[in-house]
Amino acid sequence: MRKVSLRNLAAHKVRLALTVLSVVLGTAFVTGSFVFTDTLQRTFDGLFEDAAKGVDVRVSAQEQGSSGVPLADAATVGELPGVRSVVPSVEGQLVLLGADKTPVQTGGAPSMGSTYIPPDQALGEPETFVAGAPPSGPGQIALNEGGAERAGLSVGDTTQVLVPAHGVLTVTVTGIYSVPTDTGGYVGALFPAEQATELFTDGEHVNYVDVAGDGSRTPEQLRDEVATALPDLKVQTGDEVREDVKAEVTSALKFMNYFLLAFGAIALLVGTFIIYNTFSMIVAQRLKELALLRAVGASRGQVGRSVVTEALIVGVIGSVIGIAAGVGLAYGLRAVLNAADVGLPSGPLQLEPRTVIVAVLIGVLVTVVSAYAPAQRAAKVPPVAAMREESSSTGDSLRVRTLVGAVFGVLGLALLVIGSQGTGGSAAATVGAGAATLILAVLLGSPALSRPVVGGLGAVFTRPFGAVGRLARTNAVRNPRRTAATAFALTLGLMLVTVIGVFGSSAKASIDELVDSGVSADYILTGPPQIGVPVGVADAAAQVPGVHEAVALHPLPVTIDDEDSFGTGIGGQLDGVIDYELREGSAALDGTVIVVSESFAAEKGLTLGSPVTMTNKDGVVVTAPVTGILVDNQLLGDWFTSESVYQQLVPAVMRADLAVLVKAAPGTDIAGLRGQLEQASDPFLVVQVKDKDEFKGEQAQQINTLLAVLYGLLALAVVIAILGIVNTLALSVVERRREIGMLRAVGMQRPQVRRIIYLESVLIAVFGAAVGVILGLAFGWGFVRTLADEGLGTLAVPWGQVVGMLLGSAFVGVLAAMWPAVRAARTKPLEAIAGV
Repeated sequence: MRKVSLRNLAAHKVRLALTVLSVVLGTAFVTGSFVFTDTLQRTFDGLFEDAAKGVDVRVSAQEQGSSGVPLADAATVGELPGVRSVVPSVEGQLVLLGADKTPVQTGGAPSMGSTYIPPDQALGEPETFVAGAPPSGPGQIALNEGGAERAGLSVGDTTQVLVPAHGVLTVTVTGIYSVPTDTGGYVGALFPAEQATELFTDGEHVNYVDVAGDGSRTPEQLRDEVATALPDLKVQTGDEVREDVKAEVTSALKFMNYFLLAFGAIALLVGTFIIYNTFSMIVAQRLKELALLRAVGASRGQVGRSVVTEALIVGVIGSVIGIAAGVGLAYGLRAVLNAADVGLPSGPLQLEPRTVIVAVLIGVLVTVVSAYAPAQRAAKVPPVAAMREESSSTGDSLRVRTLVGAVFGVLGLALLVIGSQGTGGSAAATVGAGAATLILAVLLGSPALSRPVVGGLGAVFTRPFGAVGRLARTNAVRNPRRTAATAFALTLGLMLVTVIGVFGSSAKASIDELVDSGVSADYILTGPPQIGVPVGVADAAAQVPGVHEAVALHPLPVTIDDEDSFGTGIGGQLDGVIDYELREGSAALDGTVIVVSESFAAEKGLTLGSPVTMTNKDGVVVTAPVTGILVDNQLLGDWFTSESVYQQLVPAVMRADLAVLVKAAPGTDIAGLRGQLEQASDPFLVVQVKDKDEFKGEQAQQINTLLAVLYGLLALAVVIAILGIVNTLALSVVERRREIGMLRAVGMQRPQVRRIIYLESVLIAVFGAAVGVILGLAFGWGFVRTLADEGLGTLAVPWGQVVGMLLGSAFVGVLAAMWPAVRAARTKPLEAIAGV
């Protein structure tokens, strides 16, 4: 039986290749995901091995977002026994102008300014300068090699940097230094210590303090002594700092890995249906052969094991090729991300033993499990029955399967409707459970559903083709299990594409409605997401003739009732720039006041006059009375407060604006005002002036970028589904060889044979696409409803995309059928009839 299995595989090379290909595609994505994230992890691990090198103890603030470590505490550490050296460290964000006088785009990588520490003071390895010299006075900087190359700057060049809280500074490049992994868009500018302190701190604090011992104490002992002297600060050994940083990066990479593996799972799921369908057809075609084996003495177990053995071989071959393809996929993914300027570090690709083991196990298990049911079914067919011509038909009753599917359908629909009536995590979980149940219902019920739907589609679309069209329609509905299994792969892919499309369209529509109904300003000034709008832009805009109001929106994170809370500081008055509905009180922002939303007031038990205590990360406390309660407003969030409260809670060095809203004075030429605003904001380098439509377009572009990534990952599942149609049709042609030969013998022309296969493929593809789109629309509707509290208040359906997918599925059907159709048309009538 082993010989039979091996010879059967060798005798059907095309069938083997198609089956192996479905395994390859499924395992390649899983392998590529692991290789990509392992490579990033290894690269980051190499970077962080050098982090805090030579540092015995690091002292930092307990809370991120605070002012940092007081310089007085740094002096305290220096007086402790066992301390040899204390090095305060300062760093902060900046924007560097390149040689072309435009901001250097880092692609998401950090662009930082920090203190240059001379070699005689450095605790770790000092920077290695490849050109020029370190900065020695105000207005001088040194750049890393990658940053200098990206900016087109060299030693002696003069340029500008923007520090958000301080504005623009003219600097001269005195040197260029190397870093261990100088890739991915990172910009690192080194400043003299005095100027770095002036630019990135309040003059009284530093980001952290590194400490080196004199050798009389272990790092742990020194840490404990420093912690005793500074109980309010975070004190760690150098090893603990490195482990913390590595843990943060590992956690972030785990999310990326899960994200990529989710798409790999989708690809595997789609591939599973194709493999299952393939083996079902192979077994159906080989029933006579297997029956003959049974007749000459092979047991049921031997017949079943022979089919499973073939699946095992296919799984192993497909997994091995899939691992190689996955490495290539990881290369491609990294190349695409680098081309998109995402700012990832580079390093040699890592293929871990775990990746190989997981890929082989998944590929083999999926293939063997997919082949098991057809193998069992084949083993149970009596030899005499299998030898009859009609035995290969799978027209057995679908009644029980359809009834179970109908029950799941009703249950899934009920869960979907119930979940969509609420918001939040529990409602989304209910919708998710309903979606999973409905998918199972469609899986079970689609064979019965395919007969009327495909028959109806065939009656409409194949009518112009006469007898050829009727034959195609008959072939498509003749084996509903096969039709449903083939279409279901495409159903899954297009269902997910539709869900994502509904999410994207709803997000863009919600933003549009929010801006149209909530923003009454004529222009919105914005900056890069990492930087925001630099301090001073609002004042500069307010000085422009014709500007009635320039209101800055400041992000304000605080603690209220021992819980983190995020509000907005308003630099001015909201009237005229944002539309809102006041429930009671006043929204005037004069002095120490706070205005809250209805839901926040209900949650905290607040009424007019109630005191609200806000505490920042440094422990500064401001108590403000509630002077107004608003109808919930997505733009304004839970609460907002005045400029004076914001300035009390946010140190000057950490200030930046989310946006600046500009309202023109009555009678001002709006179009002309734009040019004046652009001229006033030019000195701030990164500020863009947008009207409401342009602002909405910018948000839509960000959503489109995310959608493009998701669609790109889902494209693999759709490609696998298309190959599944190719696979099914090719095997169908083999199964119907005698039938096709008979048609050719009675006068059917080759173009007519090809047309039958084309039409059959189109009907299957459109059926699968239509079911997928309907499911996607239903699931998208349910999930969007549960996210109403998160800003997705408007449901929008991308009808153009929906129609495009349905039309595209017909094209996919023709494309998938090209090779099987040509193969069918080349069938020689006499050989086919004779069974040669």
